[in-house]
Amino acid sequence: MERGLFRLTVPTGGGKTISSLAFALRHAVKHGMDRVIYVIPYTSIIEQNAAVFREILGDSNVLEHHSNMDDFTAEGLEETEELKAMHLAAENWDKPVIVTTNVQFFESLYGSRSSRCRKLHNIANSVIIFDEAQMLPTDYLKPCTAMIEELIANYRVSAVLCTATQPALRPFFPKERHITELCPRMEEQFRFFKRTTFCDLGTVSKSQLEEHLSAERKALCIVNTRRQAQELYKELKSEGVYHLSTSMYPSHRRRVLEEIKTRLDDGRKCLVVSTSLVEAGVDLDFASVYRELAGVDSIIQAAGRCNRNGERVKEESVVHIFQWKDRETVPGQRQQIDTTKNLLAEGRNITELKTITEYFRRLYYIKGDSLDKKHILELFKDRDYHFATAAREFKLIEENTVTVYINREPE
Repeated sequence: MERGLFRLTVPTGGGKTISSLAFALRHAVKHGMDRVIYVIPYTSIIEQNAAVFREILGDSNVLEHHSNMDDFTAEGLEETEELKAMHLAAENWDKPVIVTTNVQFFESLYGSRSSRCRKLHNIANSVIIFDEAQMLPTDYLKPCTAMIEELIANYRVSAVLCTATQPALRPFFPKERHITELCPRMEEQFRFFKRTTFCDLGTVSKSQLEEHLSAERKALCIVNTRRQAQELYKELKSEGVYHLSTSMYPSHRRRVLEEIKTRLDDGRKCLVVSTSLVEAGVDLDFASVYRELAGVDSIIQAAGRCNRNGERVKEESVVHIFQWKDRETVPGQRQQIDTTKNLLAEGRNITELKTITEYFRRLYYIKGDSLDKKHILELFKDRDYHFATAAREFKLIEENTVTVYINREPE
């Protein structure tokens, strides 16, 4: 097909990563395009996907570029020839397949420093795949979709929005922009990949939830805050009980994930209490999942960790949705949670494609002007461009972070 905007709507566990790569390579060959750029929400998924691509395409053809890679080129480190080559490739994105983050990709396009902009010419004439497209940051949704449209319209780019929970992005593109679904038999496919049964536990106390979890052998429980995860883990702590959160540094988290995987494969008892970091791209398979009420997309992503490999019948693979008694809603998630609550109250099945679309439609409607909360698009009106201001304001991750070295790893 001609270049343009595509969607790949595939259920969790349906093989999106490799399918989208297959499409991108064929499409690039057909149109003489230069590279494939994979844009991913979290650094934790990047390493996993980049490893898959390297295995298929060979080490020298794949470049990872994200904040964890930048640390290796910190000032004062002696650069080896290999490191120099990596550093140059990262500044220029001069490889056939680039794996990067939403932050790196969009902040470069809205950036104004030459080091950030050095790679921009290599974005033209590429196939760009947005993995887990529902994770495009809602506070910057309008500037992000405007940038995607600009690249398609004027820079010979094809873009693929890839996810099990397609966000309702149609209104953010011009009416004449056609969106082609790469997997047209969606309903049939979602039926085929239905591997779980949902159960609403309603409101529970901490002790009731602990009771439920103590009776499980292979279960994952996802809560909305790090503090809740820590408290719950401390209460359940015993042989085979694990805790995962973004407070852990990457190598530590990887080690714990490996241990969890081994236990699950060996059929030993394994209970995991986690924040939402396990929802996307972490390849684990539990007999049951408990998910604190959250956005519909989060709940469906969490369900993707239950009976992931389809080895059990769906009736026995239960995803329990619960709410805490007397707990405050997390401020940043209130709108997502309220929208989900309303849909459940209306008796809707949240796993249906039309309910997912309706969830995003309502959420974006509620958010209104805050879909461009820093008014980035106003900085590019009437050919009066404020590049430096846009670069300063467009920050997908607001916190002003510093690198912390934890003196535990041999390297």
